[in-house]
Amino acid sequence: MQIYTVESLSGRRIKEGELIYANVVLAANLLRDAREAIQNAIGGKLRRYEGVLDRAMAQAIEALKEKAVAAGYDGVAGVRIASPYMVAGAASITVYGTGFNFIGGE
Repeated sequence: MQIYTVESLSGRRIKEGELIYANVVLAANLLRDAREAIQNAIGGKLRRYEGVLDRAMAQAIEALKEKAVAAGYDGVAGVRIASPYMVAGAASITVYGTGFNFIGGE
């Protein structure tokens, strides 16, 4: 399964399909929230939350691929990541794009 952020593939013909999307929400634990609140108060990187966002992103991209395969597509073009954010100790990410099939047996 291939995913692309570009709208068209140079030198490859594709037939565009439907919108494919995936949502992921991961909760951080209370201990992590307390540590991040302290770090936020004194400044600096919130590394634990960065890890939560990284895991949520990876899961959302994998879910997008799984949905595209289930719909019979060769890949997803024009992939976008919407609203990656932390709220109340949870990371929420939406990933979406247009499913496509290669034309001409490529």
